[in-house]
Amino acid sequence: MDNLNESPIKKSSAKEVFLHLLAIFTLYGSATSFLVLLFQYINFLVPDILSYEVGYARPFLGPLRFGLSTLIVVYPVFIAVSWFLNKSYLQNAANRELRLRKWLIYFTLFVAAIVMIGDLVTTVNTFLSGGLTSRFILKAFSVLLIAGLIFGYYLYDVRRIQPSKKVRRFVYIISGVIAATIIGGFFLVGSPKEERLFLFDQQKVYDLQNIQGQIINYWQRKVRLPETLDNLNDDISGFQIPLDQQTGASYEYSVKGAEAFELCATFNRPSLTLPSQQKARSPYMPMELGQNWDHKEGRICFERIIDKDLYPPFEKR
Repeated sequence: MDNLNESPIKKSSAKEVFLHLLAIFTLYGSATSFLVLLFQYINFLVPDILSYEVGYARPFLGPLRFGLSTLIVVYPVFIAVSWFLNKSYLQNAANRELRLRKWLIYFTLFVAAIVMIGDLVTTVNTFLSGGLTSRFILKAFSVLLIAGLIFGYYLYDVRRIQPSKKVRRFVYIISGVIAATIIGGFFLVGSPKEERLFLFDQQKVYDLQNIQGQIINYWQRKVRLPETLDNLNDDISGFQIPLDQQTGASYEYSVKGAEAFELCATFNRPSLTLPSQQKARSPYMPMELGQNWDHKEGRICFERIIDKDLYPPFEKR
């Protein structure tokens, strides 16, 4: 008799499977991209002088752009799907008892719990290793906060029966925080036009570094500087002097002495370098990030003097 009184468990339709899976995966995508944004804010506000990032002018922009792009697209999808599912729960309370929904929620709780435990273990291990810095603490707290919010929300959601105004307020607050984070990210990233100008300037520096390396190699082989940049073109190695990709013009080169030369280019904006980068100087590899290529806006010339002790001529055989 008891079995006859039990209501049959409703099976999930293809539509419900699609919506519930889409909601969960957009949740994971939103949480991950938001965490990426927080990490890049921390990298920007609390730079680590021991990190490889100090050699780059804007190391956080690539991940920041990726986090912004993902969050702008994925989070609205998550909100829309969640709203649609909650509407279906109001129309039919049995939809809240779908096995698929319960499995996905408890799987999310499991993932959030594992993330929090792993985050705390990593924090304690880092503390015992003597590597606990303010930067690490902020990142560890960010992971713990996001995982904790997800865990708390879905633990409450799986227990409640009726809609709650608290949940609505919670969603509004989280959406406001995410919107503010996205707006702040746009201020750091800048406009696409400015980014395009920066990329042109960056390419000009790479070209000048390459040309400088070829000039040094030319001097080491012939113990004299090339009269013009055309002397560096080599059909055998395939090297050709690059042109300014923005204007199509040639870079300026002039000989200033037996071991001195000058390279010039016109830049759109001042270079963006970290203070630690300005102190780093490398006499060896011209492509190294420590080389001094800081510049202002406009036509800038870089004077170079070849040190024969650092770049001795090649022995002729």
